[in-house]
Amino acid sequence: MRALLTILFLASPALASEGIADKYPGSPLYNKPVEVIPNVWSAIGATAPPTYENAGHNNNLSFIVTGEGIVVVNSGASYALAEALHAEIREVTDEPVRMVLAENGQGHAMLGNAYWVDQGVPVIAHVDAAAEFAHDGGSSLATAQRITGEKAEGTRVVPPTETFEDEYIVELGDFRIEARHLGPAHSPGDIVVWLPRQSLVISGDMAFHERMLPIFENTITADWLETWDNEFEPLNATYVIPGHGHPTNMDQVRRYTKGYLEYLRARIAEHIDAGGDLAGAYYVDQSPFVRLDTFEELATKNAGRVFEQMEWE
Repeated sequence: MRALLTILFLASPALASEGIADKYPGSPLYNKPVEVIPNVWSAIGATAPPTYENAGHNNNLSFIVTGEGIVVVNSGASYALAEALHAEIREVTDEPVRMVLAENGQGHAMLGNAYWVDQGVPVIAHVDAAAEFAHDGGSSLATAQRITGEKAEGTRVVPPTETFEDEYIVELGDFRIEARHLGPAHSPGDIVVWLPRQSLVISGDMAFHERMLPIFENTITADWLETWDNEFEPLNATYVIPGHGHPTNMDQVRRYTKGYLEYLRARIAEHIDAGGDLAGAYYVDQSPFVRLDTFEELATKNAGRVFEQMEWE
């Protein structure tokens, strides 16, 4: 437990794992699940982009052992990953899986839906995440098949079985589990899973710290910051299981999510005020964040998208 607490409270980019191909040979999972706090487990994915070696497991797949059944967070990026997570759950407990909560509509949150639905387990997501997956699920599957080959075998696009708009609350055993849509953030239908009695939030892509956050075409950074300040920060969580990277605390995700967004927007504002154009925006200084995994893949893209947004703010 002492070692775990060290990880939780001192986590930094030094723990990131972008350069390690697979940390759990013999399983499709990138990491064997670890118990973050009593009865809350997470299989920590690679902080690299999806690859054949990591089987597409580059996000966190978590589960809560309530005493009255298991609640899983994220179905996984393939049928095989969902099946592998279920096998790990069975090593921990014989409680049945009661439901799966999807953190958003991206492939790594929902492409494993088919496995869980085949087991008779409901999959629950925000209505906007379900719409995004309905629109993009086919292309997400094609990408997964191209990258992971036979490791994507059996994966098919299956929508969530239930949706909600603001919150979905479950009382099971000692846990009150609150799936909340806090507002616009990283992608449509982002939710966090808040455990108020344990002061732990499974943040999904609301919060990053070991890898650079990606800014998509539909990621409105000003709205993300507003949601952070008005809804996420007031949770005052003690423990954070982010969408990517090791379990940590609010100080770390604040620094590398809110802090990064504010820093990048400030640099882009300076660039615009100086008469800079889109071509020059790609080269604004982001050196304070160079140690984050996926910096090389994302930094210039992020700068360009923030420029395109702020040009019209």
